[in-house]
Amino acid sequence: MSEFNSSAIDLSWPSVLPSIVVAAAAVLVLMVGVYVDDDESVGLGMLSLGGLALAFVLALAALGQSARAFSGSILLDSFAIYFELAILISAALTVLMSLEYVGDLRLPGAEYYSLLLFATLGMMLLATAGDLIVILLGLETMSIAVYALAGFRRGDPRSIEASLKYFILGAFSTGFLLYGIALVYGATGTVRLDRIRAAMSGPMTAGPIAHSPLMLLGLGMMLIGFGFKVAAVPFHMWTPDVYEGAPTPVTAFMAVGVKIAAFAGFLRIFLVHLGAVSAEWTWVLWVLAALTMTAGNTIALVQTNIKRMLAYSAIAHAGYLLVGMTASGNAAGGAILYYLLGYAFTSMGAFAVVGALGRVDAPHERIADYRGLARRQPALAAAMALFMLSLTGVPPLAGFVGKFYLFSAALSQGLAWLVIIAALNSVISAYYYISVIVAMYMEQGGAEDVRMRGRPGLFATVAIAVAGVLLIGLYPQPFIAAATDAFASATSVAPIHAASLLP
Repeated sequence: MSEFNSSAIDLSWPSVLPSIVVAAAAVLVLMVGVYVDDDESVGLGMLSLGGLALAFVLALAALGQSARAFSGSILLDSFAIYFELAILISAALTVLMSLEYVGDLRLPGAEYYSLLLFATLGMMLLATAGDLIVILLGLETMSIAVYALAGFRRGDPRSIEASLKYFILGAFSTGFLLYGIALVYGATGTVRLDRIRAAMSGPMTAGPIAHSPLMLLGLGMMLIGFGFKVAAVPFHMWTPDVYEGAPTPVTAFMAVGVKIAAFAGFLRIFLVHLGAVSAEWTWVLWVLAALTMTAGNTIALVQTNIKRMLAYSAIAHAGYLLVGMTASGNAAGGAILYYLLGYAFTSMGAFAVVGALGRVDAPHERIADYRGLARRQPALAAAMALFMLSLTGVPPLAGFVGKFYLFSAALSQGLAWLVIIAALNSVISAYYYISVIVAMYMEQGGAEDVRMRGRPGLFATVAIAVAGVLLIGLYPQPFIAAATDAFASATSVAPIHAASLLP
């Protein structure tokens, strides 16, 4: 029997420590929760926040470092750290939103916060993955936890329906992704992303491998898998029902955290490591971007439920991000990363306002429920107006700057028609976003809301989101520079010669 060679595990602690902290926090919350009643779960939420804060500090401390662990399966670069930080911010804001929500509904806090942390762990694996198997592992760790969270209100038929639909369609999309990974492995003989990149760009192998039916079919299947996770048309059918039925903090987490993590893996594979053969899939992304923007915005026009409206809004914003992926290049990659950060604060804030208006016995999710909110809760209405204007793309907010960088990158690559479609869609979106503002400021009636004074978690979420939207919009330069540097760090990996892949 051969002895175990521990030196084969090239463990780099900075690359895995934030993930280890989140995993340990998830297990600790579950263990401590045995001794905590469901109506006293705020302490578990604070424990979860502590774990996320520690992981954030550790990830921040690793900025500027570059390392690999487990033979390149886990990567530490500015790209991974940028996404880890964005994911941790999204998770922390979700926990803040949940502090009163979980207690008011007497949900089992230990299971809730533990699942939230395990989903965050899966997202972080997606951000740091260096091979296709780790990407699949991260995707499934995230997805299984979110499936359970979507149906966490077991007494609510809509929540059960949301969980079931998400699970069935998610499992179906995972099958496509897994089969695509198998085909790519069959074409290249490896699941390591850097080795796939070398096999695709090598002078002797680029032609046969890049254009082989096996490789093209594998890429197509992987594109379908990621299309489902980012809610691109025509793989978006789960989004409105799941967003409407899931608990509001979970909906926010899906709209932001899941989207950020899915784009982390999507970008790492297609823009970073398959950029040499982008001609094979760019036209597909062009079509997906146009369909996603147009379908998301036009269907959102007729929605009367604000969670469904925000669901179709999320679909439309996935389309804008696909415009950047179609453009490719460092400028487009940096614009995508910047856009995701601004979208995270904006969307989290909007869902926090939705949660603030809801009550245990009445969710108040109709847009008509927002009538007259400016007179009853002027600060809350002002925050919601800010988020709606940012999603519309009104200057100088984060949404406008993000679209400006995305569309500029696309124009520089000659995608004028796609940018025209995107600009027209932005104009269409103004109708349903501004209709919420009109209801708050120019109409009377609406639902009786709960005072924010007794909900510090929601108040903190809204305040942080407002600060983020304003800061990223008014002072974009440091954020776009960090985003561009982060994307460039992923594309500047040391090349592997194709000859080294041969036995």
